[in-house]
Amino acid sequence: MAAFDTTPFPLVEMQAAANAQNEWLALTVRIAPGFDQAAALHAVFGEPDLLTAIAPLDCILHLASPAVLTQALLALMPPHRMIFAIDAGVLGDEALVKHVLALHEEGYRVLLDGQPAEGVKVPAALRAVALDCSAGLPVVRGGKYQVLSLFGPHLAHGVHSAEHFARCTEAGFEWLSGAWPLRPAPSVKPHDGTSRKRLLALLGLLARDAESRELEQLLKQDPALSYHLLKLVNSAAFALSTQITSFGQAINLLGRRQLQRWLQLLLYARQQPDGMANPLLPLAALRAAQLECLCKLQGGERDAQDIAFMTGVFSLLDVLFGMSMEDIVGALGLAPAAAEALLLREGRLGEQLSMVEQRLPAPAQLAALGIDNKQWWQSQLHAFHWAIQVGRNL
Repeated sequence: MAAFDTTPFPLVEMQAAANAQNEWLALTVRIAPGFDQAAALHAVFGEPDLLTAIAPLDCILHLASPAVLTQALLALMPPHRMIFAIDAGVLGDEALVKHVLALHEEGYRVLLDGQPAEGVKVPAALRAVALDCSAGLPVVRGGKYQVLSLFGPHLAHGVHSAEHFARCTEAGFEWLSGAWPLRPAPSVKPHDGTSRKRLLALLGLLARDAESRELEQLLKQDPALSYHLLKLVNSAAFALSTQITSFGQAINLLGRRQLQRWLQLLLYARQQPDGMANPLLPLAALRAAQLECLCKLQGGERDAQDIAFMTGVFSLLDVLFGMSMEDIVGALGLAPAAAEALLLREGRLGEQLSMVEQRLPAPAQLAALGIDNKQWWQSQLHAFHWAIQVGRNL
């Protein structure tokens, strides 16, 4: 590792891969362009932080070539946790094909990323695929595109709408990554007027740190939210010896600060019409945790951290409620920094929110806010760890 100690820490693009029920199963990892791949991978996997933070999810590493995977590097990558998505272009190089097959023999799962060139033979051991579906599925003469489920699981990445999501699952992809939660199907109806009004009122109470009694009164009017709160405090996450049966007990157990945070996230955990998990929930948790962590790393006080967390959670309310962010912010009476961030993506908090949404900010953006690459990496790990735990407990 000494040879890599002076290498700047790389920027890493990380994104969750979910199944057809919107449950996170794996995390995709790509090293940003411009960094030495070998040095970058040693930096990322040289400590147990990454695989520990995302446990029990698998890690899918996207690579242009397997040549970078030396034995020293593979020693840091346990086969039962690692999956390699390798560019299908390597099939044109016999030496690289042997390298990929050797990985398979060592117990690693390998996905061929992209479509092989016409006429190129694909070894029988390499039938699992990854495919960029940002432009839709490939056009197939005589029928729909279909992957061979026998050799999966297969990964569809770049899935940027609910329509693409449906087509990819129909085609046989078991893992899907992309921005489809932000673009729900037109047929999906947001909360009805009464429910939305009640939830906005609750958010307003949370934003102004209202009395517990006021929160209790509103919670009692929302059976779904009440159910999720009691389910949360009685979950394994809190390991209680006695069951919590009232809102007063729940509020006392969690404490004011944690109660506010969990209630903000619980808004996304309301039962979906089709019974599936809400894909916005872990995304809201991810944004909230990363903004909070960045604030803390830069010396922000506790109140500033709370505002950063709330801003991350609230940044998806327009999608959740199917209404404009202007109307939402106008109804909540948020702190000026949070309102500026949500409406304009301006101010320090707004710029950080914009970077979190991008997932892979430019080095100049980070430098302008005084965030170094290692701090960004730490905030990513913290955020994904928190989001994974939220998804498992709600």
